Amino acid sequence: MLIPCHNERITIEQVVRAAAASTYPHFDILVIDDASTDESPATLERLLAEIPNLRVLRLERNLGKAKALSLGALATKAEYLMCIDADALLDAEAIHWMVFDLERSPRVGAVTGNPRVLNRTTLVSRIQVGEFSAIIGMIKRTQRLLGRVYTVSGVCSCFRHRAVHEVGYWSSQTVTEDVDISWKLQLAYWGILYEPRAVCWILVPESLRGLWRQRLRWARGGIEAALCHNRSMFHWARRRMWPVFAELMVSTAWCYAVFLVLVAWILTQVIPAWMPSSLQVATLLPGWSGSLLAMVCLLQFLTGLVLDRRYERHHLLRQIFWAIWYPALYWVITAGTSVVALPLALRHHGRTGHAVWRSPDR
Repeated sequence: MLIPCHNERITIEQVVRAAAASTYPHFDILVIDDASTDESPATLERLLAEIPNLRVLRLERNLGKAKALSLGALATKAEYLMCIDADALLDAEAIHWMVFDLERSPRVGAVTGNPRVLNRTTLVSRIQVGEFSAIIGMIKRTQRLLGRVYTVSGVCSCFRHRAVHEVGYWSSQTVTEDVDISWKLQLAYWGILYEPRAVCWILVPESLRGLWRQRLRWARGGIEAALCHNRSMFHWARRRMWPVFAELMVSTAWCYAVFLVLVAWILTQVIPAWMPSSLQVATLLPGWSGSLLAMVCLLQFLTGLVLDRRYERHHLLRQIFWAIWYPALYWVITAGTSVVALPLALRHHGRTGHAVWRSPDR
């Protein structure tokens, strides 16, 4: 198990103990302390005396999550690399399911797990309970049926060491190392599977500020991955990656369309005389098509919650009430972050350096 961490004093002990409680017969835990400046090093020193299969690799300089994972992988000879975020609690049986998928097919390079939301105290976090089931979980199921996955869940994924070595480990060229490694593996003809039975519990942002920062990083990382790999994408042998690339491009275009409609509506309200009639937007309230889209959205949420209720003990279907806020809150944030992310990705594309990190707002 590889657990990169940076200033995770609040969660690191609980995460390591949950990892150590795995029922998988033989494993080591390697925590890569990426130059933490809080009490994380002291906590890890204490845990070293208690957990015999725990090791700690301390970096003197903050190199970022991608470099931390790469250095951790180079420090072990294990055949499989279980990568866990320092705020994720791994289910005791998760590794069994992932290794089962890896051993079943020698061309599977990675297996992505099923993150479940642990903190459910605010509206922002409660909506994400439904999102991880109805949006993220169902997207991964659908993409897997089509043959390619947009990204593994960086919070909980298991990799074949040989596959990661073949593609050059994790890259610091993007701010989302999970998207980048997923594209590199699949462009090198390695498969990625989604294993919903491999559950881990995660802490999600609970404020709009924290959610904005997270989604901005996600949006920027996806665009950066597309910029890095676009030249190697368009070969007939790699055609199964084309739908993934097209989905990212169309989604970004949709976000800009939403932004332009919003700008047109504001200008219509402020300076209607200067706006051509063909460009005026009288209202943002949806018509019958909006009602149809809302019904489809609720049906998708209900389907996802029904599929995923077997994987957790909470009354998952109760979360359908919070799903009504998803289009109003999350679509607006997604559109805004994509509009901001594109120029950021273009400006930083090709620059050298490490994508360093800091602990998110939860």
